[in-house]
Amino acid sequence: MAGEAVNVNEFQELAREALPKMHYDFYAGGAEDQHTLKENVEAFRRITIQPRILVDVSRIDLSTTVLGYNISAPIMIAPTALHKLAHPEGEVATARAAAACKTIMVLSFASSCTVEEVSSSCNAVRFFQLYVYKRRDIAAVLVQRAEKNGYKALVLTADVPRLGRREADIRNKMVAPRLKNLEGLLSIEDSFDNGSNLEAYANETMDASLSWKDIEWLRSITNMPILIKGILTREDAIKAAEVGVAGIIVSNHGARQLDYTPATITVLEEVVHAVGGKVPVLFDGGVRRGTDVFKALALGAQAVLIGRPVIYGLAAKGEYGVRRVIQMLKDELELTMALSGCPSVKDITRSHVRTERERLPSML
Repeated sequence: MAGEAVNVNEFQELAREALPKMHYDFYAGGAEDQHTLKENVEAFRRITIQPRILVDVSRIDLSTTVLGYNISAPIMIAPTALHKLAHPEGEVATARAAAACKTIMVLSFASSCTVEEVSSSCNAVRFFQLYVYKRRDIAAVLVQRAEKNGYKALVLTADVPRLGRREADIRNKMVAPRLKNLEGLLSIEDSFDNGSNLEAYANETMDASLSWKDIEWLRSITNMPILIKGILTREDAIKAAEVGVAGIIVSNHGARQLDYTPATITVLEEVVHAVGGKVPVLFDGGVRRGTDVFKALALGAQAVLIGRPVIYGLAAKGEYGVRRVIQMLKDELELTMALSGCPSVKDITRSHVRTERERLPSML
């Protein structure tokens, strides 16, 4: 593909050209039939925008806050693993891009760069994403390191009692490098008997007994506010609010865990209604356009997180590529807001979108 990318989807093709097949498939792939992977994107296309005309949109304000922190637009960087497979500078480049774009990056537990390396790379608000291993002391050490290095919130990914079946990784015999954050904390023998070593590693380390009562344990080891990532149902949203988390992230893990879960945009409103404003609701999964960001905000999300697009930008153009991906989405969101009659983020309301369910009765 020649020339500069003009939208986020074109960065995916640039990344495909830049990366070894094994690494591209690792980032781009989903679980099993990849039904949910496709649906995360497709479901946005079934939501239409209901614009308002003759509104003064001579000035558009994209800014908002998340947990009290100001960001330039409601677009954050989701936690994704192993950025050095995409670019030699890894998460340091991503962090610098986030800082330049004045937004929040959630650093992955499975990052190629350490908590300390990312923290010292630039001055910005960052959150830290956590998996809980069978050895709880590892989680405690990492949480303490993140807090000591100025991370402002903890994002508990709660949908991985076991690793989803990612068949591209199995077929490619994907081998994950050692996690820098775990050096000196954990040693696991490599196992390649079933193709990818990712599944064997995860099953050896992940704590499948993790449950709601453990939120209290997590709270006991940190002063950081805790967000739960991986909620898809009304029932879990209510439980999250009851245990006192600081926020919810509606997510199906980029469709990498359980296939045939719903596209996240189709359950966002259910979660928002369930918590009734008690805690902020963030969103990830399938965001590729500024119109997607607009639709998520209209359905009640405070902000969206983007994962794969960041990786594709990083693989194609390094830090500059990540900045371009974020800027493209911001520019598209600004235009969508102007054309929809919304001068600020708070002006985006539920009445600005119509879902497939709402359209069906009108067609009968």
